[in-house]
Amino acid sequence: MRKIANIGAMFDHSQRAIDQAHDIRIIGAPFDGTVSFRPGARFGPQAIRTASDGLETWSPVLDADVQDLRFADAGDLDLPPGDTEASLARIEQATADALAASAMPFLLGGEHLVTLPAVRAVHAAHPELVVVQLDAHADQRTDYLGVALSHACVMRRIGERVGAANLKQLGIRSGTRAEYAWMRAHHTLTTFRAQDLAQLRAWIGARPVYLTVDLDVFDPSCLPGTGTPEPGGIDWWTFQRLLGALRGCTFAGMDIVELAPQWDPSGCSSVLAAKCLREMLLLAGESMIDA
Repeated sequence: MRKIANIGAMFDHSQRAIDQAHDIRIIGAPFDGTVSFRPGARFGPQAIRTASDGLETWSPVLDADVQDLRFADAGDLDLPPGDTEASLARIEQATADALAASAMPFLLGGEHLVTLPAVRAVHAAHPELVVVQLDAHADQRTDYLGVALSHACVMRRIGERVGAANLKQLGIRSGTRAEYAWMRAHHTLTTFRAQDLAQLRAWIGARPVYLTVDLDVFDPSCLPGTGTPEPGGIDWWTFQRLLGALRGCTFAGMDIVELAPQWDPSGCSSVLAAKCLREMLLLAGESMIDA
């Protein structure tokens, strides 16, 4: 089992690291080609890597250490500028490659549209997949300015793939009238209240789950470094309660998206994103520890 000195040391971009046995594969997807407000999410993956150097490897809440996990970093994908479909195809292939190697894919975005090709690949391998979205925005538009492949439409496209009945959304506080009507009609909305988290866990059951975390789910007072900040978001401990509620789930894929580090000169947003990465890695890896 490969050990690491600190969480930042896991980001070895060499093919040797990928060739070693690993249970989780981290994939950088530096794409923000459809961003509609503040650009810069393409810088998110590297900012998370850099900030992770300052974190301990042990989580006092989960009582687990990333040094006990087997994971590898595939580095950032080379994505062709200005070609959304080609970029999504490369992300889907990289996700499929991880699955073929029996590794759970963990994407670092990038804007939220990168979740779509990842879910496509994971769903192909796990037809019973359910998707849990943390986000400030519904992302349920049928199109945005006539474009169907947009970060504003990503969850609508995902719902079309996995089925609306297999999607749950938490933290949503922004959307159009039509989006809210759609979410209410399909019962996708839920909350971070204890009873709702318990119901979410029961709804997931034994099915494989893909967890997508758009960092603008956090309040801008906690994480201003994102492309579309939205007041009224969650704090760190609410996020931690969500992860606690999901313990014991079978994770088929994860991602963290929408960190735009240049909008937070303090660097604190990148640190929070890196801590999300640590906790989510540990959550996914619980069943793999000592395997």
